[in-house]
Amino acid sequence: MTTSALVTANGEQRIRIGRHRLRVQLVGEGAPLLLLMGIGGNLEMWEPLRRALPGHRLIAFDAPGTGGSSTPRVPLRMAGVARLTAELIGELGYDAVDVLGVSWGGALAQQLAISAPSRIRRLVLAATTPGLGGVPGRPGAMWVLMTPRRYYSRSYFESVAPKLYGGRIKREPELLRQQAMARLTRPPTMAGYAGQLYAITTFSSIPFLRCIKAPTLVLAGDDDPIVPMVNARILQRGIKDAELHVVRGGGHLFIFESVDEVGPVITRFLAP
Repeated sequence: MTTSALVTANGEQRIRIGRHRLRVQLVGEGAPLLLLMGIGGNLEMWEPLRRALPGHRLIAFDAPGTGGSSTPRVPLRMAGVARLTAELIGELGYDAVDVLGVSWGGALAQQLAISAPSRIRRLVLAATTPGLGGVPGRPGAMWVLMTPRRYYSRSYFESVAPKLYGGRIKREPELLRQQAMARLTRPPTMAGYAGQLYAITTFSSIPFLRCIKAPTLVLAGDDDPIVPMVNARILQRGIKDAELHVVRGGGHLFIFESVDEVGPVITRFLAP
């Protein structure tokens, strides 16, 4: 597989791996931590959490079809995105990294841990699901997730976000505004978003959870309309010796809304 890279400002790179062009950002110094974003999300959305994770070389990239990355001609299944991610880790010069995946990115992190275990030192799974065989969210939330409209219309995002995400965003208008700005900056393509839906709806880690050998921390909010708490329990029980931390009152976006709580928990878990 051929690769090439072009370094740009603010720690960003444009890296070509085969037919895919990925927008990547590296910031900070320390042990490498790969950040895998939720469906449709871009690397700008990591900003609230970045400040809470000092001492790490933070690696974020836009998944195919999102942000500044190219859209595949043929949708990739989760295993295909995991292969691409493993190639990216190697292209950046790392044998293995810590991985933090949120929501859709948490499913990708599980697939990476299953198909490329040597690439992962420690694993953090936040607000995520084992896929098929897990417990789906509330019907209204699942319906909203079927389209990327919230990435294109601020008014629509602000109207659906409280019920879609739960947690503090229901009560704090400033958090709502921050989340809207990050999403509207670089929306996914329609085909890219559809490709991510295809990947997650054909994914299941349940038969393979026992194969995950990396030390694992599962993070969950108990007010998450998209990923009910029971999914965190499934992951904790399925992955040998996995730890579970519950954010009380946390919605689907607790990883960005409650950084003062989750930052130290993640830092402690990832400590050498």
